Amino acid sequence: MFVDELEIQVRAGNGGHGCVCFLRDAKTLKGGPNGGDGGDGGDVILLPTTHCNTLFHLTGRGTFEARNGGQGLPQNCGGKDAEDLVIEVPVGTQVFDAARGNLLMDLDTADKPWVLARGGFGGRGNTHFATATHRTPRKAELGKDGEERSVRLSLKLIADVGLVGLPNAGKSTLLATVTRARPKIAGYPFTTLEPMLGIATGPGEGTFVIADIPGLIEGASQGRGLGDRFLKHIERTRLLLHLVDCGDLPMQPPEQAWRVLRQELAGYAPELAQRPTLVVATKVEDETGRARAQELANAIGQPVLAISSATGRGLNELVAAIWSVLATLPRRPGAD
Repeated sequence: MFVDELEIQVRAGNGGHGCVCFLRDAKTLKGGPNGGDGGDGGDVILLPTTHCNTLFHLTGRGTFEARNGGQGLPQNCGGKDAEDLVIEVPVGTQVFDAARGNLLMDLDTADKPWVLARGGFGGRGNTHFATATHRTPRKAELGKDGEERSVRLSLKLIADVGLVGLPNAGKSTLLATVTRARPKIAGYPFTTLEPMLGIATGPGEGTFVIADIPGLIEGASQGRGLGDRFLKHIERTRLLLHLVDCGDLPMQPPEQAWRVLRQELAGYAPELAQRPTLVVATKVEDETGRARAQELANAIGQPVLAISSATGRGLNELVAAIWSVLATLPRRPGAD
């Protein structure tokens, strides 16, 4: 199940209390204080990782609690510091304060941990309170409480290329053809119900990540259909592919479909409409399809790459064009 929004409660560990103790052994009748310090409580740490691409594994877990630090011990022995609680989240997760809504951290770099809640410091034992005039202190510090906070996690997938198109434009078929992703493919609209990622191979040993989101319909930027919910997952992409159905039974005329895509992207976020794009005519499997693709290119005044995922026509040229454009663009956040 794909989960990209989740509110969680976290509690860091409390520090251990300091110890009140005095040295007593056979050779020392009245020894001085020797109470040890308490251990520090564990932190709650978020670790962005590529091992998962959804927040589903964090659902139904209640409060995430780190362990408390150990109590101070006699003979100046300190309590044990508690282990940190590490919570793995997908790369691209944003952390918001649940009450105020402000952004706390954007976890866009893999394996770069961030402390969400700090554990409390351990209290000092009575050894620290001895003075020349007060040799037998009978007090020690209590451990400090760990931080507790409620945050909202919001995932924005990180990919190099984003596929956008109307329902049944061939996005999932293209993703399955040029990557090892296995999205649901069927001959009816709205088969894609959640974002999908795939890794495509470019020239040499180069690779790039492709993100596919559910098909857009007219009015998606105002909340119609599923596309508006998942448009955030292409905000981080460097390049967009506008897939336009030029097959035998398109949902809309190709030129109109392209204009709907442009309109919905601009309505959701104006900067998306300015993102570098390639226009791709899909399902071009005969002369009629090629004619529609050429008519689309003439109508919009832009080059159009004609492909057929079913026959493989034009796919090598498409991958080469994508790689060529990506080479001219800044690398995505968190890329090595």
